[in-house]
Amino acid sequence: MNGTIQKAIGREIKALFELKKTERLWHIPVLASLCVGIPLLAGLYFNKLNYGILACTGGLVILYLPSGTVASRMITLISCSFGFMVSLAISLCFSFNPIVSSIVLGLFAFGVHWIKHYFHMKPPGSFFFIMIASIGSCMKFDLEAIPTRVGLIGMGTMFACILAFFYSLYITRIYPPKEEASVTPKKYMDVVESVIVGGFMALSLLVGHLFKLDFPYWLPISCAAVMQGITLQHVWQRSFQRILGTFIGLGLAWLFLQFHLTPLHICIAILALQFIIEVLVVRHYALAVVFITPMTIFLAEASGALVRHPNELIVLRFWDITLGSLIGALGGWILYHEQLYYHASRQIRRTKYIFSRKKKK
Repeated sequence: MNGTIQKAIGREIKALFELKKTERLWHIPVLASLCVGIPLLAGLYFNKLNYGILACTGGLVILYLPSGTVASRMITLISCSFGFMVSLAISLCFSFNPIVSSIVLGLFAFGVHWIKHYFHMKPPGSFFFIMIASIGSCMKFDLEAIPTRVGLIGMGTMFACILAFFYSLYITRIYPPKEEASVTPKKYMDVVESVIVGGFMALSLLVGHLFKLDFPYWLPISCAAVMQGITLQHVWQRSFQRILGTFIGLGLAWLFLQFHLTPLHICIAILALQFIIEVLVVRHYALAVVFITPMTIFLAEASGALVRHPNELIVLRFWDITLGSLIGALGGWILYHEQLYYHASRQIRRTKYIFSRKKKK
């Protein structure tokens, strides 16, 4: 028993210091930085930094750019762009009530997670759709502002699509696309998994509202990031690494804030941090989180408490992200609990069989 525990601890320590090999080209981090940085700088230039933040969030759609032909790349990216806009629109429409917005976020997360499985989407999968919906759910309800906000996300995705188109023309000449093997969906398991993910997204946002947090969307975002793990061990590992990386990242953010950064400095920092994150995220998750934390704080609070109350902000964000990560770890345990998973999928098949027999009669 002691030997098993020692091996597990040794494995986790090794994983904490291990940099994975990756075939990812350096072009993607550069492309991601441009898609995030240019809309942000444009917003700053026109004295509309809050508009630039929404547009650069849309620019994150570039991370869904797949390999393949130019046509398949653009179809995927345009579809994801539409998904980004729908994510924000739905969440904004139901942000008038905390309980309603939590339920709607759960239903939305269920749907988008199932769609992710149906189309075999690779990482980041459903994460950014859920992230945008979480942020929208916590925005002040303003019916007249909804078209503007959704339009800004759309402009960010359009800019990303334009850059992706020219990049795809270039890269497909150097690396001709290969055919990918088709995967058969496990539809019953997908439904069970999507129900669990949706339930925990709703729960995490509701907990944030019940604790009357200033920015409750940090909880479902952290929860979704942890539940992206592909196995139970991966989920627990992500949870631990996210909390550890967040703690170090908050220290880095606090250090940045001691220099009394101007909005221009913050925009340049976000651009640089996005590049570093995309280089590291496929190699070492905890190390990437160290830089994800200050970047997300700069994006979320660039015009508010970031400048006025930096010390208080850092402490609050740590507890928000820690609580969200722990909820995600619990969700991951349920998600990969084999016996529960088996019984749930078996019950779905049984219910479907009963309904089909009734229809025949």
